[in-house]
Amino acid sequence: MSNRDDAIARLLTRVDATLAQSGHGFPHYCDPAHGEWVRSPAGNWTGGFWVGMLWLAALKTGRQSYRDEAHAWAARLRPRAGSNSVFKGFLFWYGAGIGEVLLDDHVARDLAAEGTAGLVRMYNPEARLIPLGTEAEEASDVGLNEANIDALPGTIALLYAHGPEAAAIGRNHLLRHIALCVRDDSSVGQSATFDPRDGALVRRYTHKGIHADSTWGRAQAWAMIGLAQALARGETAVQEHAVRIADWWLAHLPQDGVAFWDFDDPAIPEAPRDTSATAIAAAALLKLAALIPVHRARYAAAAARSIDALVAGYLTPTAPDDTRQAGILTAGCFDKRNGVATKHELIWGDYFLLEALLALEGTLVPERV
Repeated sequence: MSNRDDAIARLLTRVDATLAQSGHGFPHYCDPAHGEWVRSPAGNWTGGFWVGMLWLAALKTGRQSYRDEAHAWAARLRPRAGSNSVFKGFLFWYGAGIGEVLLDDHVARDLAAEGTAGLVRMYNPEARLIPLGTEAEEASDVGLNEANIDALPGTIALLYAHGPEAAAIGRNHLLRHIALCVRDDSSVGQSATFDPRDGALVRRYTHKGIHADSTWGRAQAWAMIGLAQALARGETAVQEHAVRIADWWLAHLPQDGVAFWDFDDPAIPEAPRDTSATAIAAAALLKLAALIPVHRARYAAAAARSIDALVAGYLTPTAPDDTRQAGILTAGCFDKRNGVATKHELIWGDYFLLEALLALEGTLVPERV
């Protein structure tokens, strides 16, 4: 068994262990020392990634039991379609949309459509985007005049998949977020305040990074995923942006292929890593490698280098004497600024590592998700 095959097996073991744990909320983050998840009752912005793990497990193994669990967990997301948060794009793409795409699942299809309809209802046609919303999770400033680069992944895929009206909204939403969040040097600012009357930029800032003007690792990675999803759905106008943002990531990535939590932390190289940002970016690079032939070789090689580094150094067990539960992706940095889960397993990190590994082995076509 290759290292990557073994890593997939370990991640599936972790899925099984999570299913066996007590607790009714969605897995959120976990201290690797004991393997017990901190859970979010309604899914927060992360619950879709747990359901996504179940869809991927069903795809890999063909087991109906995983699909049944995905149905049960996805159904618990249904009330969130009406929430005033753009982050339901995460919930309903990874929690339902990929089940429709990968498994032609009718339950997932219906739920994905509900999530998309909820996003469409939030659209501001004057500003030409969907704002964060008054109930957005994990943002320092929320409301109808705030935007966040995290609002692209999943949201873009859902909108482009559900008819011309939703797709037109998706295109405007995408282009406004590029204008609001992408700096001239192709680094990405996490958040922006805009004028709701016309979408004009008021201020750009990073609320989870080391300082307001820093490049937080996950912001750059989320932008990479969002643009790759748009490019995969025919939005060729953003290809140059996608390449520039991906190239910025690669130019600033440490030699070992695993990103620090914030590229501007003065404590580097002693600063915390973020394996979750690294997994997101690697999954994005695999999509871009498939979509942009001229960059295929270098993007695929960079993605494989980061994935192999995560598997070798951060996926338990990481050493012969490591007695921790198998399949935990360690060293995810959730929210260093507020001291939350800074060296932990993060459910979205697990998801993107599994997605990337399945793409490398050919089980899934990366640009489809």
